[in-house]
Amino acid sequence: MTVTDPAVAGPAAAAGPGPAPGPAAGPAAVPAAVLDPAAWRERAAAHAARADALTAGHRARRARGERHAIEDFLFEYYPAKPAQLRRWHPGAGVALAADPVGGPDDGPPHAGWRWYRTASDGTVALDVPAFLADRGSTVRYVHALVGATARRPAATGCFGLHEWAMVYREGDDAHRHRLPLRLGGAGTDAVVEAHRIRCTHIDAFRFFTPDAAPRNTLQPSRETQVAMEQPGCLHANMDLYKWALKLGPAVPGDLLLDAFALAREIRVVDMQASPYDVSSYGLAALAIETPEGKAEYVRRQRGFARAAQELRGRLLAACAAVLADDPGAAPA
Repeated sequence: MTVTDPAVAGPAAAAGPGPAPGPAAGPAAVPAAVLDPAAWRERAAAHAARADALTAGHRARRARGERHAIEDFLFEYYPAKPAQLRRWHPGAGVALAADPVGGPDDGPPHAGWRWYRTASDGTVALDVPAFLADRGSTVRYVHALVGATARRPAATGCFGLHEWAMVYREGDDAHRHRLPLRLGGAGTDAVVEAHRIRCTHIDAFRFFTPDAAPRNTLQPSRETQVAMEQPGCLHANMDLYKWALKLGPAVPGDLLLDAFALAREIRVVDMQASPYDVSSYGLAALAIETPEGKAEYVRRQRGFARAAQELRGRLLAACAAVLADDPGAAPA
């Protein structure tokens, strides 16, 4: 049974599943805030330290030539390097002041980065028109997808069966991750066959085995993604990190790292609820084939959905800050 949870829907849930309205077009944006050198240096340093802490395990394993099937997924499926996470951006509408008594190397390093411009007063900010010229279609797509998803109630009846459908009828050895199947091949297949699968996410569904795909009651596609994405989906909530990456310097640094941190939390639960045996990583299984496991999965799913909705609001604000300078944006 698929359950929708209005408690984790966005404030405009009653408006239906259409795309998010675009902001009103207007004159070129003027930075709404200017950070003095002490402020932006402090934020950049704190951001780098937090990024280093979040990526420490991955970097250490990479140096040893080791791989973690759960945590390293975030660096393989979402191809961002730790150095990319470490780079702090203030976001659109925020300018960085140069040090009036410093030398040429004491100013914001952003002055030499792509899509930034230096104003006549020496402040450095995102060049929104230039960014829109290169990435406008991406910003508009993310704005539409994230906005439409935010307005829907969360469906909490999937029980993480997407991971099970990815190994259905593949036997005990031929599967994506180098971990054993907790119930073995036959036991895993039995769980799939005993449940109704209702996956709404194209980037999970596309990894279903040929025998599992017809069992999905929905057939998501790239063309229907905006119409089908919903905030109860663990992978849709992990993907907020992907969208933050794609928006690049338009996304404030704290939002990027918040999205990464949430994706990492979700990834752990995604694998605990999967058919894989994750005990080698010191994790207990979340046995979704049992009533107790289903209830626990839904509890965590709802918590992730609430956290993700807050991030969606911030991503929409980042998109709106850019699209306010877009002459092609639809009126609000």
